[in-house]
Amino acid sequence: MSRGVIQPSQQKLAEKLTILNDRGIGMLTRVYNIKKVRTHTHTYTHTHADISPCNHACGDPKAKPSYLVDKNLESAVKFIVRKFPAVETRNNNELRAHVRKYGPVMQRYYVQYLSGFDAVVLNELVQNLSVCPEDESIIMSSFVNTMTSLSVKQVEDGEVFDFRGMRLDWFRLQAYTSVSKASLGIADHKELGKMMNTIIFHTKMVDSLVEMLVETSDLSIFCFYSRAFEKMFQQCLELPSQSRHSICFPLLCTHFMSCTHELCPEERHHIGDRSLSLCNMFLDEMAKQARNLITDICTEQCTLSDQLLPKHCAKTISQAVNKKSKKATGKKGEPEREKPGVESMRKNRLLVTNLDKLHTALSELCFSINYVPNLAVWEHTFTPREYLTSHLEIRFTKSIVGMTMYNQATQEIAKPSELLTSVRAYMTVLQSIENYVTIDITRVFNNVLLQQTQHLDSHGEPTITSLYTNWYLETLLRQVSNGHIAYFPAMKAFVNLPTENELTFNAEEYSDISEMRSLSELLGPYGMKFLSESLMWHISSQVAELKVLSCHIPFLVSSVEDFKDHIPRETDMKVAMNVYELSSAAGLPCEIDPALVVALSSQKSENISPEEEYKIACLLMVFVAVSLPTLASNVMSQYSPAIEGHCNNIHCLAKAINQIAAALFTIHKGSIEDRLKEFLAETDKMTTRNRESVYLLLDMIVQESPFLTMDLLESCFPYVLLRNAYHAVYKQSISANA
Repeated sequence: MSRGVIQPSQQKLAEKLTILNDRGIGMLTRVYNIKKVRTHTHTYTHTHADISPCNHACGDPKAKPSYLVDKNLESAVKFIVRKFPAVETRNNNELRAHVRKYGPVMQRYYVQYLSGFDAVVLNELVQNLSVCPEDESIIMSSFVNTMTSLSVKQVEDGEVFDFRGMRLDWFRLQAYTSVSKASLGIADHKELGKMMNTIIFHTKMVDSLVEMLVETSDLSIFCFYSRAFEKMFQQCLELPSQSRHSICFPLLCTHFMSCTHELCPEERHHIGDRSLSLCNMFLDEMAKQARNLITDICTEQCTLSDQLLPKHCAKTISQAVNKKSKKATGKKGEPEREKPGVESMRKNRLLVTNLDKLHTALSELCFSINYVPNLAVWEHTFTPREYLTSHLEIRFTKSIVGMTMYNQATQEIAKPSELLTSVRAYMTVLQSIENYVTIDITRVFNNVLLQQTQHLDSHGEPTITSLYTNWYLETLLRQVSNGHIAYFPAMKAFVNLPTENELTFNAEEYSDISEMRSLSELLGPYGMKFLSESLMWHISSQVAELKVLSCHIPFLVSSVEDFKDHIPRETDMKVAMNVYELSSAAGLPCEIDPALVVALSSQKSENISPEEEYKIACLLMVFVAVSLPTLASNVMSQYSPAIEGHCNNIHCLAKAINQIAAALFTIHKGSIEDRLKEFLAETDKMTTRNRESVYLLLDMIVQESPFLTMDLLESCFPYVLLRNAYHAVYKQSISANA
């Protein structure tokens, strides 16, 4: 076998390989002519199609040869008509299977061709020879006799044809007529040589159909030129106009096993491994190229989506307001910012944007990936679409984490609403891929987004759940503890307080209702549960997960609410805690927080008796009560009507005291109501400044508590004190703002 260097045309190579790979279709051309109904004069000067003995008979049903009446012929012709001449087979094996299936039809045709036309023409050529030695005459006469003796009945009887002897005689005849002193020179009788070569081809179509398929459609020679083969593949991928033909390279790998020979069995494993590695490399590179194009398109779409964010309209609104008030804005030479949607306005169709080029290149490459569903290489099956799906999953995972723009050094992170907008734009592009390739993009979304709801993904890398959990705990809540951020009940968000060292972020931009909704949509139920559990260990209170169960399964939510609202007081606490856990999982507020009970129960000491633990819990409530006067002396403890809370977040103590007291005395089986009454009685002794603000805190504690009532507060603090306290703080606020 030759091992010379192959130097085909570089740019058009892929197209040529595609044509060569489909050459097997050409042998069906002659069978297609069977269906044509034409009547011509039967002369030897006509073309092969005209002088075929079957053509002049096809017009007359009575004169049809017997092989045209075969019941299998109609289905064979229908397949050929459907495939020819604009043939685009999806799988070369499909064509080979049909050729094998309808092999008897082709045998009938070529047997009739050999006996009815080739034998007659060859006999006439032999008769017209001026000089014909005896040996050559005997050989050519045997050719004519062999072809004349053929009949369609032999095909119908299943007789096995073998024309190898006839082909050897033709080789012998060529040897006789090629010597310099030969009486009959083959060079002087070119028509005879052409006719004999045609006859040899026809004989192969009768007894060597499978070998002809391999010979005409096999390109396994490239197995021995892997470097040149890989270089051609890379050049094919680099040209967008040629990328649609890149699938022919892995298709050629299916032919490599035909290079093996029974006399060299040791080459089989080597060639098989090479075919597998090359096919895997080609499909992987095609998937990577498609993935990169999709990523570039997603980047463009995310940029366009970012332009529609509300933060970018501030300048436009400012310009409109200043225009009405006739105020000068900005510098005179400053260019006007382009508005979203300008990229869609084109003067003519000849203008091509970068996004257009990316879509064109992607459609060409996806055509190649979607060309065949499977490839069989050395008893291995390759699925090109799965390569693309796998790469899309990996890139989508990295892109989501990358779009958070988390910087550990500066503790900067993208706002949840902005990340959600980018993720939606990314998913929209991925959904459009289904228009190019038959893949299940929903499976990609499920695999990637479900992993992002966990602490780590399948590769052990951090997810958006872990990044946002760490940021909210380590950055935002740490600043709350330091007194730089306060919770404003009026805004339902955390807000930065004026300090000497300004923070690098605005807390309200990360903690308002819209951002929390975006965060819950990104993290999902499992991610929010992880965030809630992490917060539990830091602040000993549960951040209730926002859920929408009542919209989807209202009958189930109503049943849970009924369980929670009708728990008898004498019910065993274990049973009650089970109901509270069910209610908490459904997002319903509970008198006793089950997660906090579990967290505090795990902190019980083994060296202290239950009675001592109970006393410590009671003393803790007394300690909190007697600490309120000290807390009230703080300047920041003043109540602000504007934010409906205290400047140092002590209004959050209302929920904390109620939840901790309920959890502690549930664990120690004490009376929650009695302990809270004692707490209010202890706070009755306060005489300090800002006491009006602390009185309001006591009012908040009673309002938050399911165990205390306003009548109980009235017994400790007459309502007139609360009324005067509200009047005093509002009056003080007005005088401070004046």
